[in-house]
Amino acid sequence: MVLRVASDYGVPKRRLELAALEAGVAPRRYHRNLGLLGLHGQARLLEAKVGVAGLGGLGGLLTETLARAGVGRLVLTDPDSFADNNLNRQAFSTEDNLGRPKVEEAAARLARINSAVEVEVHQVEGDRDEFERLFAGAAVVCDALDNLPARFALLDAARRLRVPFVHGAIAGMTGQVTTVFPEDPGLEVLYGPPREAPSRGVETVLGNPSPTPPMIAALEAQEVVKIVTGVGQPLRRKLLIVDAFTPYAAVIDL
Repeated sequence: MVLRVASDYGVPKRRLELAALEAGVAPRRYHRNLGLLGLHGQARLLEAKVGVAGLGGLGGLLTETLARAGVGRLVLTDPDSFADNNLNRQAFSTEDNLGRPKVEEAAARLARINSAVEVEVHQVEGDRDEFERLFAGAAVVCDALDNLPARFALLDAARRLRVPFVHGAIAGMTGQVTTVFPEDPGLEVLYGPPREAPSRGVETVLGNPSPTPPMIAALEAQEVVKIVTGVGQPLRRKLLIVDAFTPYAAVIDL
């Protein structure tokens, strides 16, 4: 119904869905969200702008989950194109789009999943200033990057924007998630001073098997939903570690 009305009258789908929620009517696609989030929480998701840096194993799954949840505006960055070593774990990677820019494939896929979501993409590596410019107005900035210098740059941008920073990292069957608010200690607690931190971690040895990215991407998405809607407690000043190899999970105070 929403799609047909939007098409017939030329009204942006996101605006139409927001009007429906404000009138107490939820589009059926979001019904499974409402028991926890309610109409108000769903509306807050649709109103929100979220930035995601990196569209690899974590970022692709994270952005797809956010689009399905109904986050209304997504700003995505990644400099790379798909290669065959992405096929084991990256949500938007297929045999047919090898060599294609990740951001373009992400935008096309997300439009097919939830056409109400407004997606803005940038094929850039990104430094602090560029991240700050691209993610201005975001409610949350998400780290799905694969190297520490870029992570620190993104954190600096989030702090300058005064918005929460959701961090996720994976290696082997292990992953971690935390949320850093602007006034909190950040990645330096985990990795040491930026100038002394290694560029990459143990993932260069252990790799990233297929089951690990969905595990951590889902937890990052949960953090975004909690922050935007106010439902639940974010992992603020806490680090959640999940080791599926052992298996073991723990929350550590930071």
